[in-house]
Amino acid sequence: MRIWLDDVRPMPNGFDFWAKNYYEMMGLLISGNVTHISFDHDLGCDEMGDILQSGYDFAKWLVDMDIENIHKFPNNFTFDIHSANPIGKNNIKSILNNY
Repeated sequence: MRIWLDDVRPMPNGFDFWAKNYYEMMGLLISGNVTHISFDHDLGCDEMGDILQSGYDFAKWLVDMDIENIHKFPNNFTFDIHSANPIGKNNIKSILNNY
């Protein structure tokens, strides 16, 4: 299953699901065989204007789940990062590539 993680940009062709926030992404990961994630870093704000968890927060959670043997990465897992935030993009890339 190929997931597009982004709160604003519409899902392009070639993806199976559009997760618009951290919690939707968690649900998709737990419920199915996610083989690819395209990450955005900034995932918006809530009704109060507080910044929501980012794509980087999800990448950290994903690595933690694998380390703790709670949810292992599939052997064929791939990712890309389409975020326009250069620092956020680098942070996501670093945590996933270094793991």
